[in-house]
Amino acid sequence: MRLLRELVPTATSIGVLLNSSRPTFDARSKDIQEAARTVRQEVRILQASSEHEIGFAFAVAAAWRPGALIVPPDAFFNSRREQLVALAQSHAIPTIYDNRAFVAAGGLMSYGSFADGYRETGIYAGRILRGEKPADLPMTQPTKFELVINRKTAKALGIEVPQTLLATADEVME
Repeated sequence: MRLLRELVPTATSIGVLLNSSRPTFDARSKDIQEAARTVRQEVRILQASSEHEIGFAFAVAAAWRPGALIVPPDAFFNSRREQLVALAQSHAIPTIYDNRAFVAAGGLMSYGSFADGYRETGIYAGRILRGEKPADLPMTQPTKFELVINRKTAKALGIEVPQTLLATADEVME
């Protein structure tokens, strides 16, 4: 949310697209609402668990006109990357995603630890294959996050990317 507020400081409300078919949906919705309250940000949860529902969620967002949209990590959303990016562009909604593949497809910005997560998964698999019990392995959190910005998309949305974001970005696509 901080990155979106820096990129789109006029955003008074932010939408968050969540996959309502996930068992963690209720807990994730609650966590997002709590995080939004702590930074005094209005947030609205948009639900989608099918291709049709993604279109409907963006139609709702287009009518509501949020200042920005967050698409958090989800395998279903990753498989619908082109659709999500196209809808965000067609409705002119500044959107942040969890990995650079969305930005490479024309999305505005991503912030995540996609590659680091795969690396950690491989390390854990190796430890299990060497005989360690999964229950004995510690829970870990990502430590490296990658910020990628698409300046061409920002320009198309009429957004001037602040120099502070450009300076901290791991990659800026033109």
